[in-house]
Amino acid sequence: MGKFLPLRLNLPFSMIELILLEKTAEAVSRLYGHEVNISSVGLEKTKKEIEGDFTIVVFPFTKLSRKSPEITAGEIGDYLAKEIPQIREYKIIKGFLNLILQDSFWISILENNTGREDYGFITESEQKPVLVEFSSPNTNKPLHLGHIRNNLLGASVSEILKANGFPVVKLNLVNDRGIHICKSMLAYIKWGNGETPESSGLKGDHLVGKYYVLFDQKNKEEIRKLIENGVAQEEAEKNTRLLAEAKEILRKWESHDPETLNCWNLMNSWVYEGFTETYLNMGIFFDNIQYESQTYMQGKNLVLEGLANGLLFKKEDGSIWADLHEDGLDEKLLLRSDGTSVYMTQDLGTAMMRHDEYDPSKMVYVVGNEQNYHFDVLKIVLRKLGRDWADNIFHLSYGMVELPHGRMKSREGTVVDADDLMDEMYCTAEAMTRELGKVDHFSEEEANELFRMIGMGALKYFILKVDPKKNMLFDPKESIDFNGNTGPFIQYTYARIQSLLRKAEESGRHTEGRRQMADDGSAIPFPASLIPHPASILRPTERNILRLLYQFPSVVKEAGNALSPAVIANFVYDLSKEFNQFYQETPVLKEENELLVRLRLMICAFTGETIRRSMALLGIRVPIRM
Repeated sequence: MGKFLPLRLNLPFSMIELILLEKTAEAVSRLYGHEVNISSVGLEKTKKEIEGDFTIVVFPFTKLSRKSPEITAGEIGDYLAKEIPQIREYKIIKGFLNLILQDSFWISILENNTGREDYGFITESEQKPVLVEFSSPNTNKPLHLGHIRNNLLGASVSEILKANGFPVVKLNLVNDRGIHICKSMLAYIKWGNGETPESSGLKGDHLVGKYYVLFDQKNKEEIRKLIENGVAQEEAEKNTRLLAEAKEILRKWESHDPETLNCWNLMNSWVYEGFTETYLNMGIFFDNIQYESQTYMQGKNLVLEGLANGLLFKKEDGSIWADLHEDGLDEKLLLRSDGTSVYMTQDLGTAMMRHDEYDPSKMVYVVGNEQNYHFDVLKIVLRKLGRDWADNIFHLSYGMVELPHGRMKSREGTVVDADDLMDEMYCTAEAMTRELGKVDHFSEEEANELFRMIGMGALKYFILKVDPKKNMLFDPKESIDFNGNTGPFIQYTYARIQSLLRKAEESGRHTEGRRQMADDGSAIPFPASLIPHPASILRPTERNILRLLYQFPSVVKEAGNALSPAVIANFVYDLSKEFNQFYQETPVLKEENELLVRLRLMICAFTGETIRRSMALLGIRVPIRM
């Protein structure tokens, strides 16, 4: 996928980590007479199975101390314990110095951040926007499982960038022209018999997709007959009568033939209605929808300008090309011999229009990894045409979604349709939720809303928890499970927390300062001033949760720099898993010490709010009852 270049310096360390780094470098200097930079200090979060909060790797300093790793660690540990009041004690395991912070430090994290609506997020700054293009469907078929990964990834990345303080514009470029669209049009003209979404009972995008599949079936029949008559397969595939007719429709379209445009407008209108319904069910929204039919002419003009300036060349058949041999590539077609455009032409025009309209700091294209070469060429051609801002283009390349039975093919009708999949997720969520008795006291309307929330949460989480670079295998049944690394498990954890907070309020305990958060009914109880500080020794499960909550701001930064929702997904799963262990092992409302009850309820509330905010970055809603 490559590394997203941050738009500003995001320090990877928190304040306490910077103190530890600086004081460790100072210790080496004072103890051993050698100046070291903090970049040479190895500081890690202590592994969960080892006692400690932060670990300093001491091995690199043994050459300076001329002592064993254990003695060196002890000397540095003594120095840090004297200089940093937040350190309670330290442990040494070989060359690793494990630092244990005071309980008061972790309780202060709870005091200072519970109820903060901006915790972990950076306020949007006044700078040039980041453009994020995703979805980009063709108007010859409905959205399918591959589009779902694209949409969910693009929407989540947009929210993560916003959380890092970047102004974001979410864009959808609809590919509403080209040979694929003309294939659907031709099939409808030949065999449609005036069929409409109303007369067929099909969504508009499904109806148009039906004719795209029909074209492929008829074209294959023609190929087969040509081969039977002695034509080589490769030659047959290029020279069917149907393909020639589709190319003629494309030529007519670019020549603004009225009859062709009428058919195109009609079929596209059906598709747009279908897309709108699918996006709504998916919870996907855009700031601006652009259309290839409105951008390709800008690309053609750019290509002709490059030809006139001697930056491109024309072949004998009249086609226009870019020579990319100096860049280690080959030649790239930009305009066909009949003057019609290719995808690269459109993308050149679109990039130009976006630069002129937004003057963005970055243009992020969320597109599958099969287009890696395309985006390499796009940037090279733009630079060749004198557009230095091409360096601001970033291709967020992601892996394909595969199924247990193999890859999907739209033209053969073997795709997993997005609408069908979302319906299946709803039905599966309903069956499992009813079986577990989680809606016994819900109204029908409340139950239906919960099924939608769980079904879509399962789908989104299962897809987004995978690193974008990797191909993934999607199994709907595996994604809906109330145990394990799934969306429903995290949603259930959140609902459990809200139930606990409601019971606390209903029992008349600690209701001061309770207020509603966002619009989902979640709440934060009592002011932080009621927290004991530091009246108690934290249990290990409490420290583990507070350590994770403390990491949330750095997790958001990491996800933003990597453009990876998987970073958020892995974090919120770990947090939910840790909370459930805390819930099983630690009494909350049954605790007799009133100060400990308040402390633990605060931990619950802070955890719940962090789960909600993390899931929101993934585009997932969480229920207050379940």
